[in-house]
Amino acid sequence: MTTPALLPLSGRRIPPLNLGPPSFPHHRATLRLSEKFILLLILSAFITLCFGAFFFLPDSSKHKRFDLGLEDVLIPHVDAGKGAKNPGVFLIHGPDEHRHREEEERLRNKIRADHEKALEEAKEKLRKSREEIRAEIQTEKNKVVQEMKIKQNKPLPPVPIPNLVGISGGDPEDSDIREKREKIKEMMKHAWDNYRTYGWGHNELRPIARKGHSPNIFGSSQMGATIVDALDTLYIMGLHAEFLDGQRWIEDNLDFSVNSEVSVFEVNIRFIGGLLAAYYLSGEEIFKIKAVQLAEKLLPAFNTPTGIPWAMVNLKSGVGRNWGWASAGSSILAEFGTLHMEFMHLSYLTGDLIYYKKVMHIRKLLQKMDRPNGLYPNYLNPRTGRWGQYHTSVGGLGDSFYEYLLKAWLMSDKTDHEARKMYDDAIEAIEKHLIKKSRGGLVFIGEWKNGHLEKKMGHLACFAGGMFALGADGSRTDKAGHYLELGAEIARTCHESYDRTALKLGPESFKFDGAVEAVAVRQAEKYYILRPEVIETYWYLWRFTHDPRYRQWGWEAALAIEKYCRVSGGFSGVKDVYSSTPTHDDVQQSFFLAETLKYLYLLFSGDDLLPLEHWVFNTEAHPLPVLHLANTTLSGNPAVR
Repeated sequence: MTTPALLPLSGRRIPPLNLGPPSFPHHRATLRLSEKFILLLILSAFITLCFGAFFFLPDSSKHKRFDLGLEDVLIPHVDAGKGAKNPGVFLIHGPDEHRHREEEERLRNKIRADHEKALEEAKEKLRKSREEIRAEIQTEKNKVVQEMKIKQNKPLPPVPIPNLVGISGGDPEDSDIREKREKIKEMMKHAWDNYRTYGWGHNELRPIARKGHSPNIFGSSQMGATIVDALDTLYIMGLHAEFLDGQRWIEDNLDFSVNSEVSVFEVNIRFIGGLLAAYYLSGEEIFKIKAVQLAEKLLPAFNTPTGIPWAMVNLKSGVGRNWGWASAGSSILAEFGTLHMEFMHLSYLTGDLIYYKKVMHIRKLLQKMDRPNGLYPNYLNPRTGRWGQYHTSVGGLGDSFYEYLLKAWLMSDKTDHEARKMYDDAIEAIEKHLIKKSRGGLVFIGEWKNGHLEKKMGHLACFAGGMFALGADGSRTDKAGHYLELGAEIARTCHESYDRTALKLGPESFKFDGAVEAVAVRQAEKYYILRPEVIETYWYLWRFTHDPRYRQWGWEAALAIEKYCRVSGGFSGVKDVYSSTPTHDDVQQSFFLAETLKYLYLLFSGDDLLPLEHWVFNTEAHPLPVLHLANTTLSGNPAVR
């Protein structure tokens, strides 16, 4: 991914690219040797080891190296002059020379016996059939794998779990709303069952080709992104058999020791966020263990001169790098700024402050930097600590950075005042420089590029309507009503972007130039890839206002998805929302199950399901509980002190 043509249009997620099926198989090359040749190698190793040990036993006439009269322990001698260990000399505790020679002879005899035994075992192996040898080799391999699993899945230290409220229920009293919620659940079943049938274990599904799909953000490995991303949605909807299928796959197959380069941001929000949410909802320890294992694999990405992480890291080697197109090797604001929620929970659950320190270091660095017009540019060089291109957006490349400032405050039980101040300062600058009203009366959020406001808004920026509503309570100078209204205006604009298309589904981005308002102009901006941001804003506005228009708009979107995106093998994005006969892109995004369907289900559920006083949703819609002060173990948090 090294050319502008592959530029991601998302900060909250890098848009998965539909580049077609790979032209070559992704698999490990294996060298197969004759089993007997392998056994001969083992036999020669035995002989070398045994005879080597025999001939190189210490000569008692030169050095006394063993204390066999007291304990069978070798004690290294410390050179007082250097303070270093000398591995060649050992202290003598046993004064009995005769006794020492007897013990030495006993050891020689033991080595001879072991050598003869090894030869007999090797001969016995060679007498067996090829099938018997293969069976024994497989048994040994299975034993090693099982021992590794036990070692990797060792339990973490217990910590008090926050009070978990509303992890099920939410049944609406109105029969019409109840039917709509059941329809959303059926859509989830359709998406999951087809992935289970045709893409199981792959990261995503091609529902028309009916095979697995892996976008470049996950490297070439089959990490089951859809399974991890969908788990909490399955649990919330009461699809427990499907949830257990996913849990079993994770227990048996989810492996992070693969030689694969992944997006730190995407893996954090989808995998770590999904695993943590599944752990809190179900209480199953395996999800917490896997989340911590993966987080350890991401830590090398922070090994930069500034502590700003690389965009990508190889899970096996730990080598990191940035996207080639990203402003002279810069890291992206929405990527390194969208780690706080997950990393704070990792420190809470493990008692290890390293995750907390990583994200707080990023915050401190950003606070020291000058910001043009109070705006955060989207690019920051991790080597120099300087801003890249002066481009600011609340859509792709910037969006979830602002979201996580607000949610850090909410997740801390509203005690992280530093995060709240940074959010308020940023929103005031955004409102001053980026938020405008069109001639037709639509409020939109533009993008700032090198001193110029581009009057274009992306689908990704539509999440901000929900963010403004969520942050209204606690805003400065009693502006709660203002920000709730601003959120409602953004929701209306984004609804118009849907309503002005042939399919009633919104384009990737839309402009406000002259007579053109809330409409995509370029062909490359007319696609819809099952994105959730508009429905996310509908849900937040519904929770805070209970205005029926948001349920109405959400149902319109659900019907459009059902009519134009549903295919026999799942759900697919479409390439042109202005065409009455759309062409499918043949990708069922993992975030469709994690976010779009979850927000629709919550929109038609009661407020007692995952109440916002107790839960905060990460940018992939994975719910994480509020960490109340009574339960926190983060002593380094200034809010706690």
